[in-house]
Amino acid sequence: MCGIAGKLNFNDEPVSQGLIHAMADALAHRGPDDRGSIVRGQVGLGHRRLSIIDLAGGHQPLGNEDDTISIVFNGEIYNFPELRETLLKQGHRFKTNSDTEVIVHLYEEHGVDCLRHLNGMFAFALWDAPRQRLFLARDRLGKKPLVYALTGKSLSFASEIAALLEDRSIPREIDLEALDLYLALTYVPSPWTMIKAVRKLPPAHYLTWEKGATTIKRYWDVAFEPRNHVSEAEAAAEIRSLLEDSVQRRLISDVPLGAFLSGGIDSATIVALMTRLTGRPVRTFSIGFDDDAYGELGYARQVAERYGAVHTELSVRPRMVDVLPKLVRHYGEPYGDGSSVPTYYVSKLAGQSVKVVLSGDGGDEVFGGYPWYVAASRHGDLARAFVRDGVQAVRSAWYNRELRPGLGAAKGTAMGLGVAIKGWRNPPQAFERLITFFAARDRQRLYTAEVAQACAGKSLPSELVQAAMHRHNGADFLNQMFYTDHQLYLPDDILVKVDIASMANSLEVRAPFLDYRLVELSASLPPRMKVDGTATKRILRQVASDLLPETVLNRPKVGFGLPIDRWMRDDLHGMACDLLLDPSAHVRPLFRSVTVRTLLEQQRSGTARNGYKLWLLLFFELWCREVLAGTSNLLSVPQRLESIHV
Repeated sequence: MCGIAGKLNFNDEPVSQGLIHAMADALAHRGPDDRGSIVRGQVGLGHRRLSIIDLAGGHQPLGNEDDTISIVFNGEIYNFPELRETLLKQGHRFKTNSDTEVIVHLYEEHGVDCLRHLNGMFAFALWDAPRQRLFLARDRLGKKPLVYALTGKSLSFASEIAALLEDRSIPREIDLEALDLYLALTYVPSPWTMIKAVRKLPPAHYLTWEKGATTIKRYWDVAFEPRNHVSEAEAAAEIRSLLEDSVQRRLISDVPLGAFLSGGIDSATIVALMTRLTGRPVRTFSIGFDDDAYGELGYARQVAERYGAVHTELSVRPRMVDVLPKLVRHYGEPYGDGSSVPTYYVSKLAGQSVKVVLSGDGGDEVFGGYPWYVAASRHGDLARAFVRDGVQAVRSAWYNRELRPGLGAAKGTAMGLGVAIKGWRNPPQAFERLITFFAARDRQRLYTAEVAQACAGKSLPSELVQAAMHRHNGADFLNQMFYTDHQLYLPDDILVKVDIASMANSLEVRAPFLDYRLVELSASLPPRMKVDGTATKRILRQVASDLLPETVLNRPKVGFGLPIDRWMRDDLHGMACDLLLDPSAHVRPLFRSVTVRTLLEQQRSGTARNGYKLWLLLFFELWCREVLAGTSNLLSVPQRLESIHV
């Protein structure tokens, strides 16, 4: 795993070698083992390497036989051995044993269509000198990041926003569209970033610059077209065979590897298959917190003992006033998913022993593991889901003798029930409301008059969700939800979290469930094989039935979360008040101070559960201070937000 960066000047002005070094060095945590760069006139490529395969020969940038094509690459190509054999038969000469060089020669054979032959996780930049073409690409599911800034004079790119901002020619204005999306979804979806001049290259897309023209195209998409004739037994056999092959391919490494083990069915299945395929104990890593309600260490221990794993676990109580600023710096833009904290800690734990881990990421999205699939696919269950969750929250508050939070939970349940009833006749709208944190009305109340006017009459989060669902218009509603999560939640929340948290600790994470062949296979199955009634991951449970203990196989999903509501009432409340109510706070031109103060007071008193909303605001303010401190003209308000075209 690595970090890449570079710049192309459109006017033939030479790129600064110092700039390329600075951009690459900003990614040193992604690649502490090696640094390389080239500058060839108007283009410069930089690289930081975490050595995994061909430790001695994988230095980058790497070129073809006559160095007319150069590449910097981040990721792994899992089918590179067979691709290499084919290319050797076609007459290509290799100077390394790395998977990176395969891409160079594959490009010589197929041009940009080389992407269709790759099975892996990747982001790369390739310079084709004879054609004067810059070629940027990301893998199909978006496991590896790539951001870029396109100005009238140049195109800069990098694995992370922090590296890109080493280029001082890039403006640093806040993008209000991205802000609106962040507050609604807790993350900034592609192609937006919180900086107006910076964009994410979406998953399964490539960008080319050639002869002054820039083109962005999609090269792959998953089609949810069920094969209704397939039996469950046949489907389970196909999945098991392909999953075993996916795990086997991800065991290729010249350095020690292990696995994340949370105690859920996804990571447990991966550990079980790793043990069977290697015939030796697997190194496993689990993280827990002092509050047992937010951990799964006991279940992880059961799986580790069953398979004789060399198991390491750690229970921590994070000091969030120290951890949050560190996370802000690494993520490079506001990111509100609280599970980033345990993911950071488990990556730190594993990174002390191995360089590579396999994980269960993608199991929920590929096989239908989220409770909202059940709730939103059975319209009446929306109301029951809100009642059930609300009763559990009230019961927990009562048990812990927390009266005010209990009252807040009861109020939230009543409000959620109202939302469910309103969306009863419109399932897509109900699904949208389920995944929205700051509702449109609440965002309008939060914004200052200038921002509210710019956002008035347009709901970008709603348009984005609806646009994704309509790409499979007429399909089963469950498949519409699966597709929407494949386009939004998976690449822009889950995979961002895992990439940034692991790379902050110089650790590579491989996800067998996200082999694109497995994704396509699952999409071809009738949705009821995955979610039926109140049962989630039905087909995966059948696939893993001989691998896991019953207590793990059929337990409900817990998730990898944090007690954010309690933290924002206690541990982080003082920090939030100091930063968000500071007269010089960066949020002042954007958010109404009276609204922010009300959210804080309600959270402290327990009259409302505003914890996650305040978490989002706090992360945003910290990001402004860490990333944009000292810059001017942060707020540029457009006359009106534009419509989304997907």
